[in-house]
Amino acid sequence: MRTDLAGILERGREERVYSAAAWSVGTADGVLDRGMLGTQWRDGPAVAEGSRWDLASVTKPVVGTVVGALADRGLLSFDDPVSDYLPSHPAEITVRQLLTHTSGLPGGTPLWRTHSTRSELLEAIRTGPRRTGGQVEYSSQGFILLGLVAEAAGRAPLDRLVTDLVSTPAGLTATSFGPVPDAVATEDCPWRGRVVRGEVHDENAVVLGGICGHAGLFSTLSDLERWARILAAGTAPLLKPETHAEMIACQTTGLNLRRGLAWQGLDVPGSPVGTALARDSYGHTGFTGTSIWLEPGRGRYYVLLTNRVHPTRTTTGIETVRRDFHSAAVRI
Repeated sequence: MRTDLAGILERGREERVYSAAAWSVGTADGVLDRGMLGTQWRDGPAVAEGSRWDLASVTKPVVGTVVGALADRGLLSFDDPVSDYLPSHPAEITVRQLLTHTSGLPGGTPLWRTHSTRSELLEAIRTGPRRTGGQVEYSSQGFILLGLVAEAAGRAPLDRLVTDLVSTPAGLTATSFGPVPDAVATEDCPWRGRVVRGEVHDENAVVLGGICGHAGLFSTLSDLERWARILAAGTAPLLKPETHAEMIACQTTGLNLRRGLAWQGLDVPGSPVGTALARDSYGHTGFTGTSIWLEPGRGRYYVLLTNRVHPTRTTTGIETVRRDFHSAAVRI
């Protein structure tokens, strides 16, 4: 059945915003609308149920959930100084500040261009500049550190923590860090000299080995649906109810952007998903064209997966597609 959502996403493919899209809208009780269309790469095979998508920064709320689960187990506190776990880092930065992007660590810094090894890149974050002013500045550097904090507190590698604290209890059988098979292509990467498929798109993540707090997870539509339904139902068995409530509440009232703990809030204007969703909605987007969004008051979830960086990140139009998709989806 062709729905409004299918039409919107088919138009995005026709306009070459991406080669493939998959979506699901529903509640904790079930799916209201879902589908997939397009090809795994330009002129490639059709996208399928088993196709895995590079989640990009949708990795961040998964890692945030790991941190919340560690807090539930008494292994850390949101207000602990980062230096409790990473002794060489400034004591004035807290876990909460990393989760809310208020640590002063800068965003959008292509450290991979000048630091070609994991140790060099991590040292550049440790010794690099920090901004002041107490505003929200979206920073993947902060979530790189958050992944290291989780490893120190949980005494296990980040990929194992994601498996043990999120994927396994949630029943996410196809969600993992790469490399993975059956993946939808991302960029024809000038740095790597080839089309990237099944390996993390983010270059800083490549230098870090592909397992890190800010990017690197791959998943299928079915797994994202399952996670979204758990979130819509209150996030059991992943987190205690009070922990989940704290994480999705706005932590940055009076600042420039609405942020929960590892989650984006709905900013008006400026929300990447438009303004048709409820004011208390929360979610996260990914650079590759992915997103998950929740309306707790309505018990609704919205999952949208695309490969909008294929074949190039300079492609425009994903902003319009996202807004149109969510504006139509709230009416289902």
